[in-house]
Amino acid sequence: MRPTAPLIFSLTAAVALSTLTGCGGGSGNDKDTLEVAFPKDTNNKVTWRDDYIDDIAAKFEKANPGKDVKPVPIQATGNDYYTKIQQMMRSSKTAPDLVYEDTFLINSDIKSGYLLPLDGYLKDWKDWDQFEESAKKAARAEDGKTYGVPDGTDTRGLWFNKKLFKKAGLPQDWQPRTWDEVLETARTLKRKLPDVIPLNVFTGKGAGEAAAMQGFEMLLYGTDDPLYDEGSRKWVTGSKGFRDSLEFVETVYSEKLGPDVSDALDANIQTRVPTEYLPEGKLAIALDGSWLSQQWIKTGGKPWPEWSTTMGRAAMPTQDGGGAGKVSMSGGWTWSIPKQSDNHDLAWKMIKTFQTQQNATDFCVRGAQIAVRADVAEDPQYQGSMPGIEFFTDLVEVSEYRPALPVYPQVSAALTEAMEQVTAGDASPGEAADRYDEELESLTDGAVTTR
Repeated sequence: MRPTAPLIFSLTAAVALSTLTGCGGGSGNDKDTLEVAFPKDTNNKVTWRDDYIDDIAAKFEKANPGKDVKPVPIQATGNDYYTKIQQMMRSSKTAPDLVYEDTFLINSDIKSGYLLPLDGYLKDWKDWDQFEESAKKAARAEDGKTYGVPDGTDTRGLWFNKKLFKKAGLPQDWQPRTWDEVLETARTLKRKLPDVIPLNVFTGKGAGEAAAMQGFEMLLYGTDDPLYDEGSRKWVTGSKGFRDSLEFVETVYSEKLGPDVSDALDANIQTRVPTEYLPEGKLAIALDGSWLSQQWIKTGGKPWPEWSTTMGRAAMPTQDGGGAGKVSMSGGWTWSIPKQSDNHDLAWKMIKTFQTQQNATDFCVRGAQIAVRADVAEDPQYQGSMPGIEFFTDLVEVSEYRPALPVYPQVSAALTEAMEQVTAGDASPGEAADRYDEELESLTDGAVTTR
């Protein structure tokens, strides 16, 4: 297996690289080389995914003599990674043979014609029966065909520093029941520990989908109003829950319960929370994902042996404690085959290698992922892999999923714009919501319904 250096990419480069020839993508007509594109963490110390892919590639090459796997790690922030792979998949000269797709983007890429439907392969693959239906749905398009094989999912909740809670006189078994209880706890932390950031809620365009999903939608789905109405198949405008969610964000940042606004709106906030703010005791509560501990293990970006005894976990409550009483969002990633690749059959063999029961378990254990296969979820190695794995796996039962529609990425961008306006104090929650409603109607060609 030939070594590769990570492709470092920015949006500025995306404009300049209109053809992307010579930028590391595309195996052309070489049927013996399989190029595998995936995101590399911007923190060079985080190597678990790189190491895992290298290990699986070595197994694949051993089982398939004469075949060469070429990893194409793309070092970029989330939004930049999405832009890069879309650019690469447009041409047979630059398209990788296998690409790691965020389920948030997959339907947009399907609509653009970048991905190959996998149904012809899946019908003869017995392991497909092991996958949870919700995970299968995330990679299924409106045409009913499946365009990716998921390798894990995730859930979201409140991580909190028990040592800081103890200093502030707060319970170390904290389980808030309403939004108000979350905010009151943050106010207590601000008062008792003035040098500590009480609460982080991702916000704004810099954080991208982390702001939309881990921030806004974790709030909105705890109200009575959805983002998208499944019955009418229309996007929702004018909802009270939308405005209430923006008001929560406004409260966090206007009362200085979160990071400084300049830091909160910086794209690096996603890296700073798990590698600086939490392990260094600068942040007390983080509304974040089940995967955070992958940063703190030996192969993580910030090895932190004390994390398992320092960090507590609580479910994010619904707005007033109604409904299920708690809320989570689930997402995940899939392995997909670009249509412009000439190595479809070889890429499928690689997907099956990634998704043997043993390799899938290894992936979930290394990356603190929530299993999407029944046999992995029942594996003792998985069940005992990480403190908190049972907590986050149980949240799957109350998890919501983003609307699996091609327009969702544009809607997500509109959500982050509304959040940024409120966070920066450029608009009230009502004003930002009204602007969002106007943009939503335009983005969806009027496919909206008003609450």
